[in-house]
This record gives sequence, structure tokens and C-alpha cells, in this order.
Amino acid sequence: MAVVLGGVGQLAGLGRLGRAWGVPPPFTPPGGGGPGGGRAWGGLGVLLLAAWQLGRNLTALPKPRPGGYLVQQGLYRVVRHPIYCGVLLWALGSSLAHLNLWTLLLCGLLFVWLDRKASLEETWLQERFPGYSAYRQRVKKLIPWVY
Repeated sequence: MAVVLGGVGQLAGLGRLGRAWGVPPPFTPPGGGGPGGGRAWGGLGVLLLAAWQLGRNLTALPKPRPGGYLVQQGLYRVVRHPIYCGVLLWALGSSLAHLNLWTLLLCGLLFVWLDRKASLEETWLQERFPGYSAYRQRVKKLIPWVY
């Protein structure tokens, strides 16, 4: 039940963030958002590539699929949760493109939410895959080479 509620909470948070971006920004920089727009598109690319690299292991819930395997190649070599990383990069880039303090605050809340969701997911990954501890020590959680 907590897993389902976590997924619903994540969707609600992303929906709130999306609605906030729908409000006309106080200032939109010339050129379509500049570096913020580029970060948003980059985040979307990271998200899609990571989902593709996850293959049949992809699920909307944080609990690993039965019969799944531990992915450690591709983007998963540099960050343990590249889909979440892509979502965060997209959210931050979109917020910077709109220069909206409210959406930057929501990005911070989204980071906390995804960090907690990743921790829950890692508990299950640790139980399922014996090599997960070593992988966890080698590779950062959400931000490549940083965190």
C-alpha cells in the first residue's frame, strides 16, 4: 500500500510542478529559456535513455520486478537512479527557464521526495541482489559523482 501511495504522491507532486509552470512566468528570458531550457531537454533525454537501458526491469513502482536483474551499465554506471536524475534535471531546467522562485522551491521538494523514494527502492534492491552493496559504494545515488 505504501508503494502505491508513494507513486500517487510522486504523480501529484509532478502535476503540481507542471501546473506551476503553466502560470505565466514573471520573466521569460529571450531565446526560449537559455541554459534552463537546455537543461530541461537534457533531463528529458537522460530520463528516456535510462528508461530504455533499464529494459524489462522498468516499473512505475519502486519495488523491483520479480525475475529482474541488476542493471549496472550505461547511465547506471555513473548514477544509481538516472531516471530520477533526469526528472530532477528536467524540473530544474524548466524552473530556470521560467525564472520562477515557486517552481524552484517545488524542485527542492521533488528532490527530497525522489531521494526518499530511492532510499526505499534501495532497501528492496539490497534484499534482492547480493551485489547491490558493492554497486552502492561505487556509484552515487542521484547526482553523478556528487550525491
